[in-house]
Amino acid sequence: MKRYHIIFKGRVQGVGFRFQVKMLADSLNITGTVKNLYDGSVEVFIQADKITLYKFFEGLENINFARIENKFVEVVDIKPNESEFEIIY
Repeated sequence: MKRYHIIFKGRVQGVGFRFQVKMLADSLNITGTVKNLYDGSVEVFIQADKITLYKFFEGLENINFARIENKFVEVVDIKPNESEFEIIY
């Protein structure tokens, strides 16, 4: 299990991207957060094993209306007590 910090750039705000990311994460039993950033990108933290991470990225290909142009992924420290995936407003 690892924790990933991901920044998505493209048409990812104002199109239901955060909600769809949450639905996908919930379906894969991933914990973490998603929030809009002021520069128009979206920040996601997820905790998952490598296989589930790949399933997460595959699922993103089917998200409606959004267009991911770039994503930046880095491994960060795990949050051991995290128990759900939530949208941060």
